Amino acid sequence: MFNLVELDLRLVMFDEKRFIDGYDLKYNIINHLLRLNKFVFNISSHLPLNDQISLSSNEDCQLSFKDVQDNKVISYVDYFSDCKRGQCHIYSYPYQGKRYQSITNNFSYGLFESVREVSLFDERP
Repeated sequence: MFNLVELDLRLVMFDEKRFIDGYDLKYNIINHLLRLNKFVFNISSHLPLNDQISLSSNEDCQLSFKDVQDNKVISYVDYFSDCKRGQCHIYSYPYQGKRYQSITNNFSYGLFESVREVSLFDERP
């Protein structure tokens, strides 16, 4: 695995404490794959909203990618008080997936040529 040159990572993560961000990718994946030339990812992390004192913002998430890669990274963070959950979606742009799930009011701009299936979610009209 240390000789891996290309990686296409699709991940949905449910955690109790925090979202996956650029720091996780750098320290847990990229730093271990020294020959990695191409890294494409689409990661959606979800967490329950219990009694968190500090909630990550989209700006926090974007800042975590400052040292990760040359490609553009899109992120958005949403919190839903009615269902008591938060979600963070991060992906390398251009988006290469065929499905784009749980689009919200914080949906980012972009061209999505390969997307064939879309799902929407939001608490606010």
